[in-house]
Amino acid sequence: MGGYYISAFYNVWRCINIANNKNELPINEQIKVAELMVIGPNGEQMGLKKLEDALTLANYAGLDLVLMNAGGNPAVAKVMDYNKFKYEKQKKLKDAQKKQRETNKELKEYRLSVNIDIHDFETRKRNATSYLEKGHKVKGLVRFKGRQMAHPELGRDVLMKFAEELSDYADIDTEPKMEGRSMYIILAPKKEK
Repeated sequence: MGGYYISAFYNVWRCINIANNKNELPINEQIKVAELMVIGPNGEQMGLKKLEDALTLANYAGLDLVLMNAGGNPAVAKVMDYNKFKYEKQKKLKDAQKKQRETNKELKEYRLSVNIDIHDFETRKRNATSYLEKGHKVKGLVRFKGRQMAHPELGRDVLMKFAEELSDYADIDTEPKMEGRSMYIILAPKKEK
């Protein structure tokens, strides 16, 4: 008799724990539909059942009754382990995001200046090289200060030197362009032949 109370307590605790998130599907006692089409844990159709019978079935199997489609006629519920379902759904979402990041390669920006020091230039070149080798695009940016705006050709020279130094790893994707007080160039990794 004590085992029954522990099991009932566990099921109530599990429902409360799962129900904390507002985006969740209604489960077990949260379902407010009188009759529903029940799908078993292995995908088999169990037919049209009353809510109480469906809850008894799910409880007997040690699983949850999850309302999958409340708007259907009749509503559809599935007997499953809801925590496992949520975990797998979250894992698929993370995998999809990872694939999307890989397809949309990032653009790394390196700031240069008209009178950049040789060592700073070499450091940026070295960092850009490693980034290009990973398959990402690189953006070289020169921001003009004060009277430097009168000589945009100096910024263009710095950007073209940057592109020339990285020519073993990258091709020019976008030629140097002015944008406000800045000039930029975009380099794309060389396509392998």
